[in-house]
Amino acid sequence: MLVNGKEMRSLWYEDECLKLIDQRKLPAKLEIFEAKSAEDVAYAIKEMVVRGAPAIGCAAAYGVAMAKDKEKAAKMLKETRPTAYDLFYAIDYVLEKARQGEDAIKVAGEYTEGIVKKCRKIGEHGKKLIGKNARILTHCNAGALACVDYGTALAPIRMAKDMQPFVWVDETRPRLQGLLTAWELEREGIEHAVIADNAAGYFMRNGEVDLVIVGADRIAKSYDVANKIGTYEKAVIAKENGIPFYVAAPLSTFDKRIENGSQIKIEERCGEEVTKVYPWKPHRVRNPAFDVTPAKYITGIITEEGIIELQKK
Repeated sequence: MLVNGKEMRSLWYEDECLKLIDQRKLPAKLEIFEAKSAEDVAYAIKEMVVRGAPAIGCAAAYGVAMAKDKEKAAKMLKETRPTAYDLFYAIDYVLEKARQGEDAIKVAGEYTEGIVKKCRKIGEHGKKLIGKNARILTHCNAGALACVDYGTALAPIRMAKDMQPFVWVDETRPRLQGLLTAWELEREGIEHAVIADNAAGYFMRNGEVDLVIVGADRIAKSYDVANKIGTYEKAVIAKENGIPFYVAAPLSTFDKRIENGSQIKIEERCGEEVTKVYPWKPHRVRNPAFDVTPAKYITGIITEEGIIELQKK
C-alpha cells in the first residue's frame, strides 16, 4: 500500500524482529509495533495490533518460527483468536515444515510472500467484476493492512483503479475498521465516503450501490462465510435489492473440516469495545466479533484461482 508516497506492507521481518503497523493507532498516527518473541506476536494478535485473517496468519507464522519451543508457541498462538482460519492454517504449515528440519524463519517468509501473491491474484480475478464508475460497498477492513499487501476485498478495487470506482465504506462498529479502509483508499487516490453501518441499506435501496465486496475470516465446505459482525445483514439487504454480493478470500481461509457455518466458533470480545464511546456503562453488553452469512446470499467467492460462482447475478 502507499504510505507517504512509498510502498509499505503491514508487517515484515527485520533484524530478528517482526515489525507490524499498529492498527490500534490508525488512522490518527502511524506507529510500528515490534514483536521480538512468540509472546509478543500473541499479544499483537489478541490485542488487535494486527487484524485481518491473512495478516494474522502471517504474524502467527513468524511467531512460531521465532520460538525455541515451537510446539508450545503454536498452542499459545492458536488460543489468541478462535474464528479466523488462516491463523490455524499458517501455524500448522510452519510447524510441519519445522518438524521436517526446514528453516522456520525462511518458511514464514515464503508463506507471507505466498499470501501477497494470492491477494494480487484475487485482485486480478475480481477486477473484471468492476465496471466503469462502479459504486462498491465494503464492510470492515480487507485491504493491505489486513493482508500484508493488496488486500482481499480491496485488491479488485485497486486493480480496477483506472475504471474510477467509488467506494462506500461502512464505518464498521464497534472498532471502526472502516476507517482503516478509508485510510488506505485515501492514500491510493480512490474516491470513497465513510457511512454509518445502518446507512448501507439506505444507499442500496436508492440504487447507489452496484456491488458489494467483503473479506472473510473462515469459509465452510458449504461456502457459508464468517466475517466481521454486520456482514450477514449487508448480504441479506443486498439480495433483497438485487445487488451482487461477493466475498474475497484466499483458499487458506477455507476450512474443509467443517460442513457449514453453524460449526464456526464465533469470538465474543470485551463489552468495552461497544461502551467506551458512552458516558455511562449499560447493565449488560454483548459483543460478538463475527457473524455467519449463509451461501444462499453470496453471489460468488473471489479466490486466487478464480471466482467460485454460487448464485446467479
